[in-house]
Amino acid sequence: MAWDEWEQLKTQAAGRRESRTHIDHVPPDGRGGGADRDLVVHQDDLGEVGREANILYDHVKVQANIATARSGHGTTGSTMQAAAALKSHGFQVGSALETTIEMWTSQVKAVLQACAHISDHLDFTRKRHAEDDAKIGAVLRGRDGSVASVSQLDTYFK
Repeated sequence: MAWDEWEQLKTQAAGRRESRTHIDHVPPDGRGGGADRDLVVHQDDLGEVGREANILYDHVKVQANIATARSGHGTTGSTMQAAAALKSHGFQVGSALETTIEMWTSQVKAVLQACAHISDHLDFTRKRHAEDDAKIGAVLRGRDGSVASVSQLDTYFK
């Protein structure tokens, strides 16, 4: 990827970030969130984030595995073979390359675990919130089975 393209992508990402709601800081005006700033998450949003985490997991698993890259069998890859060959000929860089591969593999596994955790947790969250919504909906019904109105619910908060 060309450097100019990278800079353009960073600028676009920064622009998107500025337009989103941040929950890790207080707005510049010093006021907290109001009714117009409430955090709202829809089931579809959770599903989309979980799906993207799953896609990222699949890509990282295939593309970031340098230990078995170009092995053809899923065992020892060309980089690890090169490290072993260098080491067998007494080059210290062989041991350093092995260590690098081991550290890289460890970090890739951590990223894979994080992606899997995000995906699984969001699936659980979607399911749990759907169950909670059903329970709340069952409790907040009028005598005739209709959904309680907002004005009726508002009386509980005064």
